[in-house]
Amino acid sequence: MKAMILAAGRGERMRPLTDHTPKPLLPVGGKPLIVWHLERLAQAGLREVVINHAHLGRQIEVALGDGARWGLSIRYSAEPEGALETAGGIANAMPLLGYEEPFLVINGDIYCDWDVARALTALTASDLAHLVLVPNPPQHPRGDFSLMETEVGADTAAAAGAQVCTFSGIGIYRPQLFAGIRRGERAQLAPLLRTTMAARRVSGELHAGRWTDVGTPQRLAELDAELGSLSHQGIPSPAPSRGDI
Repeated sequence: MKAMILAAGRGERMRPLTDHTPKPLLPVGGKPLIVWHLERLAQAGLREVVINHAHLGRQIEVALGDGARWGLSIRYSAEPEGALETAGGIANAMPLLGYEEPFLVINGDIYCDWDVARALTALTASDLAHLVLVPNPPQHPRGDFSLMETEVGADTAAAAGAQVCTFSGIGIYRPQLFAGIRRGERAQLAPLLRTTMAARRVSGELHAGRWTDVGTPQRLAELDAELGSLSHQGIPSPAPSRGDI
């Protein structure tokens, strides 16, 4: 299975830190944020990685190279300034990801201890997508999707009072999900997922372990302090816990 790390965002909320450094390269816990993802992918046995970029993308390529230092093969999907949104960026990278097999996609601006090896078996034969959801953080109290919604659709889930959770930024997708998006076209992911949910072709799971949306300098500093403290104490990052539908 190939993996894609989304790293094309401008990081407006992280300014001025991102004025001269792309957000995925901001240091946290002693290493660039994106390196935490690369290490987890390597540990799980995923070797082929695609990284998209736009803002200061050349810095990302210079910093990470071909991925050999992590036992990975990294290829890059460049996007125009302003990027192509999530679904557009994935569709643009399809020649690198391939048109036959499912692939894992991870937002580059999160930290999460989800077991990446689960990506190899999480997607059922009939589904086009499998989403990892997390409990709603304080900055996103209304959430995005419910686990019931991935099975019965938004209207039925809402009528049943299903708990809405936050999309973690981690998903496993089949290439067919993006077949209707032209390369170079801007397209958002959420509307595409909702349409696919209505067709009952999305599954999901709730991850109750460590997850941080590193979206502001304050959250970056808090995560950096936490990971630095654990490292100095010789304590590994918390083990993932998960709940399937």
